[in-house]
Amino acid sequence: MSKKLLLLVLILLPGMAWAQLSLGIRGGLATSSYSYQATAGTRVKKVDGIAAPTFALVLEYFDSKNAGVELNVQQLTLGFAQVNDAGKVNQSEFTYLKIPVLASIFAGRSGRFQIKFGPHFGVLRQAEDITREYSGATPKELPTFGQPADAPKKRMYGLTGGAGISKLFGKSTLSAEARFAYDFTNPESQDRIFDISSTNLEFTLAYLFRVKERKQKTP
Repeated sequence: MSKKLLLLVLILLPGMAWAQLSLGIRGGLATSSYSYQATAGTRVKKVDGIAAPTFALVLEYFDSKNAGVELNVQQLTLGFAQVNDAGKVNQSEFTYLKIPVLASIFAGRSGRFQIKFGPHFGVLRQAEDITREYSGATPKELPTFGQPADAPKKRMYGLTGGAGISKLFGKSTLSAEARFAYDFTNPESQDRIFDISSTNLEFTLAYLFRVKERKQKTP
């Protein structure tokens, strides 16, 4: 993951000589939901997710009047809380280091409306089984992921999109944003279930400080 991040920075570096650069932080609440197929022949079953705080370091640069790129280095916790008919709960959580790379388009000057979209990548830092109250359900319940023998897959990848509003105050920017992400990651590595996927919503506030003004390119 560190090699990929370094490669991405090297790719963006030439454009940064002319771009407007801002650095900052973003934080808020992330909610997640999961769906899975216990076996290939069963229907997809949806499972309640969890809500958890999220925060990120943000680098934003604009190389044109109304478009640019935003890079986040984000800590994100996803998870599920599966409840059976008796009210017993199995809950597991996954903490990721997530890196969204988003194209950003905005309209407005001092007050702006922004739309963002792009891929995200990441790595699993920790998997934890918070509560495990039942087993042996039909169809099969989601397995454990936080035990030593579970060995969940580490890689994360998917698509992220969002929209929000921002306000400029000199070199500072305050913004409020909602994001939706679909993750293609299946953390299961033991073939105990056929397939699993997740989505998540984020509601965040961000503060950015402009560290470099955009230069006009000479013809």
